[in-house]
Amino acid sequence: MTDARRTPVHEHRAPIDCPVCGDRLSVTRLGCGSCGSELAGTFTPCGFCGLDERETEMLRVFLASRGNLRDLEKHLGVSYPTARLRFNALLEKLGLAEPTEPAAAGPTRDQVLAEVASGALSPDEAATLLANL
Repeated sequence: MTDARRTPVHEHRAPIDCPVCGDRLSVTRLGCGSCGSELAGTFTPCGFCGLDERETEMLRVFLASRGNLRDLEKHLGVSYPTARLRFNALLEKLGLAEPTEPAAAGPTRDQVLAEVASGALSPDEAATLLANL
């Protein structure tokens, strides 16, 4: 955010895991870019701050459509089962997932491969989906 009185603030996403050991990082210092004041302590982390841009956009579309997974499906350009699986993965990342869902609710192997062929699904996402079949 820029202002005539402020220097530009570069918006970078903070990592959520330690690059050295892999444990969860904690916020211990906050600073004001305007006056240079700093607060030190242990602050509650923001679960949403760990989302990447793609996940944030998916959540934004879901919320703007008032929870309509069909709208999310159209926005992502994937099948309904794939949209639901991606949304469930987002819920898991946020710690909001249901305990378990039946495996039969997901897409079939052929559906996953068709979506890879059409470009709607990346090979990495397909590998994750196929591993869960």
